[in-house]
Formats: sequence, C-alpha cells, structure tokens
Amino acid sequence: MSEVTVRFVGGPAHDLVRAVPAGADGAPPDRWVLRHPEGPAAPEADHLYERDRPVGEGSWTMRYVRTDPHGMTE
Repeated sequence: MSEVTVRFVGGPAHDLVRAVPAGADGAPPDRWVLRHPEGPAAPEADHLYERDRPVGEGSWTMRYVRTDPHGMTE
C-alpha cells in the first residue's frame, strides 16, 4: 500500500503534516479520522477531516469538519 503526504487544515491539528494511505488513484481517503492528541496529557478526541485538494506532486490538504468524543466517529 502506498502513502500520500497530507497537511491538515483547520481544527486542532492545523498545519500537522502526516503520511496517510493512498488509494489506487494516489489520493488520500475521502475522510480521515485523526485521534489527537496522541499522548496521555489530555482526553482523546476524534477529529474528522475531509480530502480537500492537491497542493503539489504527491501532497494534499485535508479540511477540518468536526470533533467527536473518542470512538464516536465512523
């Protein structure tokens, strides 16, 4: 499975850059749930992001949609 680099835009993970799985077309998934923060310092929450647009060769942005309590986002 290949990966694509995305930059999260908006929400608690604003400007975080991370590699996510790429589809057959080389694009990231339509939606991605990001658990943040990843450490034990604060309660976990699930942040929903949607694929936005390509921003260069092999790089995309994902736009913030909403935050749900841990485990509630499908």
